[in-house]
Amino acid sequence: MSIAPLHITRTAIALRPDQSRVLIRPFNPGDERRTRSIVARILALPEALVLPLVTQVLAVFSSRHRNISDLLLERFQYVENLLSLDDDLSEPRKLLIGAYFVSEFSLESAALFNPSIVPHPDQTAVPPGGLRFILSLRATGEGHLSSITFRTGMIHPDGRIEVMNAKGCLCEPRQLPNQLYERDLFERKLQELGMAGEFTCRTLDRLGPVFTLDELFCRVSEELRLPCAPDAEPSNRREADGIWRLADSNYQVQFTPDQDLSERIIFPASPSQRNGIEDARFVRFQGDDGSSVYYATFTAYDGRVVMPELMETSDFLQFRFITLNGPAAQNKGMALFPRKVNGLYAMLSRHDNENLYLVLSDNVHFWYEPKLILAPEFPWEIVQIGNCGSPIETDAGWLVLSHGVGPMREYSIGAFLLDKDDPTKVIGRMREPLLRPTEDERRGYVPNVVYSCGALVHRGQLILPYAYADHATSFATVALDDVLGAMR
Repeated sequence: MSIAPLHITRTAIALRPDQSRVLIRPFNPGDERRTRSIVARILALPEALVLPLVTQVLAVFSSRHRNISDLLLERFQYVENLLSLDDDLSEPRKLLIGAYFVSEFSLESAALFNPSIVPHPDQTAVPPGGLRFILSLRATGEGHLSSITFRTGMIHPDGRIEVMNAKGCLCEPRQLPNQLYERDLFERKLQELGMAGEFTCRTLDRLGPVFTLDELFCRVSEELRLPCAPDAEPSNRREADGIWRLADSNYQVQFTPDQDLSERIIFPASPSQRNGIEDARFVRFQGDDGSSVYYATFTAYDGRVVMPELMETSDFLQFRFITLNGPAAQNKGMALFPRKVNGLYAMLSRHDNENLYLVLSDNVHFWYEPKLILAPEFPWEIVQIGNCGSPIETDAGWLVLSHGVGPMREYSIGAFLLDKDDPTKVIGRMREPLLRPTEDERRGYVPNVVYSCGALVHRGQLILPYAYADHATSFATVALDDVLGAMR
């Protein structure tokens, strides 16, 4: 039986990288000696010259950054603490010192791609039949360093898709100072990392069921000061480093409500993210009690190793970052189902970099025993397959958008269907891609690629944001029934 060709509609939307969107980042000259030399030269400037210099900096950069004076003073505080400077300095000189130790980073100078779409938590004043949404995007700048940025938009009742213009002043969140850790969960994660030795056990035994970062610091420092056998000291230091790395990788940050969503930037902050945060797959997750929370699986890259991690938010103001553990928490492209299945969390993974797997777990932090559900079969996906975001629940089953890599390393987007009650069963699969690059979409940062990190269904239409050539982002739409009908 022949299958009718799909009528997929590409929109005229084009979200392209904007080099004017810049973020203030710390500038580190390299070592303490050079830092001292720079500060000494600033301190040697006559006071009469300091104020004009600061005035010039503020005149040029105040329109590009919100509360720039506060940012410069914060940076001065860091330098002051590092070098134990005399605090008896004028505010203009403090601002000037801060200005010499920051720089601008063009967040999306190279690419704005790999989008993920979820319903906005605020649907007030949305017309009947419409939907307000949040679009997350991977922004890549200098040095191929990636972070997460956001846009808001609307699916209008007539099906028209509108993405709001981004605001200009970009802001990083504040890290919450009183991060709380659950001891049992923290210890289990250390066991997974092979760091649960005698030093770790002694340290954690002296902490309560819930502890703060300051309490952890005090306990680790106390244990390191205790006398020990010479052959135990390297092991203790190694376990202490493991404790700190885990603590630094599990943290919370907070934006302020006056910052537009497009101004909020999730920039790499932990050791595991040092070289980038990539390809966040956001999903609105419904709990057993009917409440909702947003999760995003993403890839953290430290320059050597890629690791899947998790972020959590209910309002896109406060974000919690969580490490994922277990043998199935490997490689790129993990995607969480939007609810539990038969009482268990469910995740798609591609830990062997080639096939698609399903993993079930009773804890969202730990993932074991992946089960193979799909392997490359058709010419357009022979190299490898993976998911393009979290599964979408439909009456017919779990709709999963997939990506396949074919000849000339061309990336295309396909789809398959999993049984709703037993998602280890594939009950439908497209033989041909749903979306493949057009000639106009082949040119860019990485040629011949279309890719997505998450779509949604609204009023019978699959709304598919997608990136092309790892450079820019657009939208396509297609009737859900047509997608399901195109599966064998």
